[in-house]
Amino acid sequence: MDATQSNGRILLVDDEPAILRTFRYCLEDEGYLVATASNGMQAESVLHSQVFDLCFLDLRLGEENGLDVMARMRTIAPWMRVVMVTAHSAVDTAVDAMQAGAADYLVKPCSPDQLRMSAAKQLEARQMAARLETLEEEVRQARVSGDSQSPAMMTVLETARQVAGTDANILILGESGTGKGELARLIHGWSRRAKKECVTINCPSLNAELMESELFGHTKGAFTGASESTLGRVSQADGGTLFLDEIGDFPLTLQPKLLRFIQDKEYERVGDPVTRHADVRILAATNLDLTEMAKEGRFREDLLYRLNVITLTLPPLRERTDDILTLADRFLAGFVKEYARPARGFSEAAQNALLNHGWPGNIRELRNVIERASIICNEERVDVAHLGLGAEPEDNAAPRVGASLSLDELEKAHIAAVLASSPTLEQAARTLGIDASTLYRKRKQFGL
Repeated sequence: MDATQSNGRILLVDDEPAILRTFRYCLEDEGYLVATASNGMQAESVLHSQVFDLCFLDLRLGEENGLDVMARMRTIAPWMRVVMVTAHSAVDTAVDAMQAGAADYLVKPCSPDQLRMSAAKQLEARQMAARLETLEEEVRQARVSGDSQSPAMMTVLETARQVAGTDANILILGESGTGKGELARLIHGWSRRAKKECVTINCPSLNAELMESELFGHTKGAFTGASESTLGRVSQADGGTLFLDEIGDFPLTLQPKLLRFIQDKEYERVGDPVTRHADVRILAATNLDLTEMAKEGRFREDLLYRLNVITLTLPPLRERTDDILTLADRFLAGFVKEYARPARGFSEAAQNALLNHGWPGNIRELRNVIERASIICNEERVDVAHLGLGAEPEDNAAPRVGASLSLDELEKAHIAAVLASSPTLEQAARTLGIDASTLYRKRKQFGL
């Protein structure tokens, strides 16, 4: 069953094949996605390649102590709930397991109903914890997104906070992908209008006729296809904020009506002579040079004056190197949660690659790179190969057969390349012709 369609992902760890088989059949019948391991090393290998919500862990795994295995599991997958399973029902053993971090304790032999009830209880608790984490993350993101370690960005944010409490129109300038829309939403959130809507119009997406209808609304029958009356974005933003994204592409023929609305807060719907009023604060953004466009007659100069009462210029990401890794960590945390992937951070080489890249697409490009990396990475750490930022420097090129290097160096390079191109550790092990536990040891040996 596909993981996205299952009720939860469960890992079973027991050294008795009959127990694994019975538990697996029982849980799969309930719609859970189930994987198994017969010892601690196999369990850790599986955890490095897949994400699980719950683990049923045997207290005795041959000569291994399940409590020791659980301690290592909690390092790899701290979010995963663990139910300790044992044939020994001593109270002190249960206490030890719970104190070590087990979510529950199950004594075998247990009935199918006991197993199902335990799984349902723990997965419900995990889902509730995940929802709480999501809410806390949303609150944290709202707070952190207005922070920066970059001096240039800190200056912009400080000015934005100062002017947010006024009703002054603000023009946000910056290259494509620098976060102009996010800054506009922050300003709205900091303003006294925060309880009302922040309505966005993407100016390049519509011609003059459709833009007028979208902005001011229209009456039924005002033009072909107007089958019902609409209020328009200006009415929707009444009491709040109207964000005009890419204002440089706003139709020239419609600019006088926009200017009139900004000056007088008055407008008419298409096909309706009644003059209406709306209390709207205007924010606008562009990556174009509006001053040059005004000189060339492609943008009204008087409209420009009305829009840029306050001008905020966002620095490109290449000038915000202090923020690159913070943004990358934030994006990665969001994407691994969304896609249920195992990556939890970046290798040192990947961090250096992120810092040294030029980022012509700015934050939007960084976000896309991290999203891709979170999907294709099957390890705890995102490495350079997962980022897809172009060829690595020649000094870091993979060793070639026949070069002056040791067998260990050649083996390490080959294993690293196979791992980077394999969807799972199991597939990489099959490609290399070794079992998963051997590959796990090799990864530890070579620090991969």
